Amino acid sequence: MILFLAILFAGSIVVNAQGGGQRKTVEERVAIAHSKIDSAFKLDAAKLAQVDAEFTTFYKAQEAKRQELMSGGGMPDRETMMAEFKKLADARDEKLKTIFTEEQFKKWKDEIEPMLRPQRPQGGGGNR
Repeated sequence: MILFLAILFAGSIVVNAQGGGQRKTVEERVAIAHSKIDSAFKLDAAKLAQVDAEFTTFYKAQEAKRQELMSGGGMPDRETMMAEFKKLADARDEKLKTIFTEEQFKKWKDEIEPMLRPQRPQGGGGNR
């Protein structure tokens, strides 16, 4: 019995250490974007508030679209999902262009945005 509990406890530690597969909340994702943009551009409070509002709108729309696609009775194909998310990102970027300078927007696209994308774990998952 003690061995079983020790294995169960160790397993739960491993799962939690790996993030548990849970997606970050909208607020957590906005905070991450806010921090990266603030450290890169040092925007004034009004512009940072606009950026935060835009990312909140974007992440909420992304979650709604994900739920819509998943509720169709199965896993949507990756291409459909990526095309829908690209539409949302393009709309977000159009609004960010009105907040950022041209130079800031270029830095956003080239350096900051790639850091915000979810990273896939490295290594094989055994499905080779």
